[in-house]
Amino acid sequence: MVVFWNAKNGRVKVGGADMDYVVFGKGSDVLIMLPGLGDGLVTVRGMAALLAVTYRMYAEKYRVYILSRKTPLTTGYTTKDMATDYAKAMKKLGIFKAKAAGFSQGGMIAQHLAADYPELVEKLVLAVTLPKPDKMTKEAVGNWIKLAKQGDYKRLMIDTAEKSYTEKYLKKYRLLYPFLGLAGKPKDFTRFLIQADSCIRHDASAKLEKIVCPVLIIGGGRDRIAGREAAVRMAEKIRDSRLYIYEELGHAAYEEAKDFHQRVMDFLERG
Repeated sequence: MVVFWNAKNGRVKVGGADMDYVVFGKGSDVLIMLPGLGDGLVTVRGMAALLAVTYRMYAEKYRVYILSRKTPLTTGYTTKDMATDYAKAMKKLGIFKAKAAGFSQGGMIAQHLAADYPELVEKLVLAVTLPKPDKMTKEAVGNWIKLAKQGDYKRLMIDTAEKSYTEKYLKKYRLLYPFLGLAGKPKDFTRFLIQADSCIRHDASAKLEKIVCPVLIIGGGRDRIAGREAAVRMAEKIRDSRLYIYEELGHAAYEEAKDFHQRVMDFLERG
């Protein structure tokens, strides 16, 4: 049985700013998880117990760190800048070699991290992410930027859900729409806007060939944000990569696919 009593919240200083993280698990190896754009709305601060339960499959084998972006963010902050700060944070936390998993925007950052700091990343999982945004991605994120500037948190959440989940899942989720916006709305959308802008400007396509560690790439066949072909393009450029696409799922494949975490674990544990 996995013990969660050691799940805790933490904070590390990076470049004069604070970076929130949670850590849990009793394994000897380290697994770093980089969350998606939702981190722009709320960091992982205070969520140690919840995240430990959500990702309990990894806790037996790994010491798991889930790191937010730093606070505050500065205008023009890029996914490459984020990767640099994550590398600094890892070293401050005494992590000099780890397996890493990046989801959506977290995957964008992870591409830079693995390419620029190969000594830190032993294995890498890139889930529902992309090397460079295309028209579909720019339109989706551009609409979220517009809604955030209007302060329309409810419509932002609904549009994100509609673009991320399958129709089967949405039939249940839509029952919650009337209650969205009643809680969880950030006091200020600046953090989200800076991160969203970095997604639109992200470009690691020229760096993919520099990633030398083994990589598992997971995509959604019906992804309406990153798109299916983004996963294929990354697999073509990264020399030691494995590609799996959930053809019937979209951007939230990591939530909807029942075997997602087992698939990731199998890859991480493979010799």
